[in-house]
Amino acid sequence: MGTISHFAEKTRSPAQRIESEEEALSVARDLARQFAVRASERDLERVLPYEELDQLAQSGLLAISVPSDYDGIDVSNAVLAEVAAILSEADSSIGQIPQNHFYVLEALRHDGTEEQKKFFFGRVLAGDRFGNALAETGTETVGDYETRLTEDGAGYRINGRKYYSTGVLFADWIAIFALDPADQLTMSFVPRGTEGVQIIDDWDSFGQRVTGSGTTVLQNVYVNAGSVVRFHRGFERAGTIGSVGQIIRAGVDLGIARAAFRETVDFVRTKARPWTDGGVERASEDPLTIARVGEIAIRLEAASAVVEHAGRKVDVAQIDPTEQHAIEASLAVATAKVLTTEVALDATNTLFELAGTASTKVALNLDRYWRNARTHTLHDPVRWKYHVVGNYHLNGVTPPRNGSP
Repeated sequence: MGTISHFAEKTRSPAQRIESEEEALSVARDLARQFAVRASERDLERVLPYEELDQLAQSGLLAISVPSDYDGIDVSNAVLAEVAAILSEADSSIGQIPQNHFYVLEALRHDGTEEQKKFFFGRVLAGDRFGNALAETGTETVGDYETRLTEDGAGYRINGRKYYSTGVLFADWIAIFALDPADQLTMSFVPRGTEGVQIIDDWDSFGQRVTGSGTTVLQNVYVNAGSVVRFHRGFERAGTIGSVGQIIRAGVDLGIARAAFRETVDFVRTKARPWTDGGVERASEDPLTIARVGEIAIRLEAASAVVEHAGRKVDVAQIDPTEQHAIEASLAVATAKVLTTEVALDATNTLFELAGTASTKVALNLDRYWRNARTHTLHDPVRWKYHVVGNYHLNGVTPPRNGSP
């Protein structure tokens, strides 16, 4: 493959090819039904979903965003977000794991060379998985990096330490983000087994417990020049890298909210007792409970509609990447992220509010929905979404090009 990093072919069968958006949604629903069966068990016992991720990769779902110019079907971003929501309703850890996979593919589409696109999109179509080594701890701000890419002959060496490496335990390739000698941010594709790469399974959050978001240690890791993408260029012009990443995050939160709402309705119908002063025979007949369920249902419907609307805005910005289209996509996705975050937290709280004390039993593990929502929504604080949207409308300040519109 010339200057592209060597990749040892695996013995597994090639992934299936999904031919349409309708098929993608159908496959996602089929997988979700299977993943839901042991979701609580995986969370309680922290059983990492290796088999489930193999199924996901073999299904072809991880290739649905590959551009049509590279033999993919390039699904709409609304469908991409809905796939994330469907999987997350079943198990939000599994729903989150491909989040950075798709983010990396959008960065590749945006700024990869023709050779890089042909090779890596081809690997995705074959069923390969991409994990990320992006975030770091101990830096002055969340967006600062200490990991370095230094020249070494015809290639480079990478040294650094990454945290929150979502999905890296299940990945075939690691997308490593590092500063080059000019302090420009790069993204390098490295096969997981590359010498000098150490992956530590030390993720100990109370939520999203099986995302494989551990630490990645990089000690003098060699990367060929042809495997380095000049990631910083994606934020020097109008683009959709941040919008794509964010709309998938919104899909994950939407899926968690749907799952909590489903559990609420089931528990109230079949297990909850009416309050003493309610004057009704069943909890489902309590007018205050009915109104609260209606409120969550309405907010869920609104959030779903806004995610779909935002997806269409991102589609337009991908097809015609003008400054205005990129701004409209960023604002729409910011709106979707706010609404899905809020409904996820509200729905997971309401589950206990309406189901009552019996719903807090450890064996039921219903608290996983709140834990997962609280953990995932912390990845990108919505308080700044309000600021971005308000600052644009009041002062004409465009959303920042930093991956978090």
